[in-house]
Amino acid sequence: MWIDPTIGLAHCYESDKCQPGRPWYGRSLAFHVWLSKQFEASPRELNEKIDTLFTWAASDLTAFAASQREKYARNAEDQRKVYLPEDLPLPGEDPEFLDLVDQYLRPWFREAPDSATLRALASSVRTYVGQENKRKNLVGEGFEDTLAAILHRIPGIASSYNIMVRPVLHDIPGFYPPRGEDKAQQVDLALVRKSDNHRSLITCKWSFRTDREKQFPNEHAAYTDLQSVNKPFDYVLLTNEFDPARLASVCERTREVHPLFKTVVHVNPAGPLVAYAVPAPDRSKGGMARSKKYISSGRIEGLDGWLARLAAGGQATG
Repeated sequence: MWIDPTIGLAHCYESDKCQPGRPWYGRSLAFHVWLSKQFEASPRELNEKIDTLFTWAASDLTAFAASQREKYARNAEDQRKVYLPEDLPLPGEDPEFLDLVDQYLRPWFREAPDSATLRALASSVRTYVGQENKRKNLVGEGFEDTLAAILHRIPGIASSYNIMVRPVLHDIPGFYPPRGEDKAQQVDLALVRKSDNHRSLITCKWSFRTDREKQFPNEHAAYTDLQSVNKPFDYVLLTNEFDPARLASVCERTREVHPLFKTVVHVNPAGPLVAYAVPAPDRSKGGMARSKKYISSGRIEGLDGWLARLAAGGQATG
């Protein structure tokens, strides 16, 4: 979890739909308050309790970027000397950004900042924005790695399964390599039960848009097409998606009359239920009713319950 800076609340849904006045702003408020209580923190202190994955990684990234800038700055001086005495723009100069700073902060300045300070400010802001834009990639792989780390730390799971993070499909028992020039299929997370080689192919998606939802059947079909043994495998979705229609849809999607996903696992179904309890005049009510039904019936299973089942009986799916 992390704080969406545009609303100051824990991110649980697309930022544009959570802006003040829109239906998901009220739901985000409810979720933020609930999550704060789970962490025993005030709503203003919640930002100190979450986002560990990104802040730790971003700290390392920032230190590396700083070392690279120092290295390249020395090279840049030599490169610029070739064109002396031309009056060339300096790295980091951004007149539009500096005009904004001046517009909002000039009344608070005792004296105007020097140009070097303003260039350093512009560079720092660009670095911050650039790092935030990397969040999606980090969340995707970080989610998979974190889940694998949890699985390895639970004795009943680690002793019963081979746990594979982002393997290519043909490295998992019972699957062929890709044919011809086809690209190798990569699986987010795979569990292979040691007792009988039963395979669970797990698609880990912290959240997913409609276009990704449409890819799930193609992914399953590709896995099926490359099977080298006549044994079923389980296709599992592990997610923290809050959109009610999307959650209901993945529960209902079928392939040859059977459910596409053997199991749909949510990080914590209590979170969406808190959000869904906030009434709002939007078109998601039908999806909410269906999602609530699937949560109450166990079709959408909590991560804690799924892990407990794995540890207790070596069964990857229900």
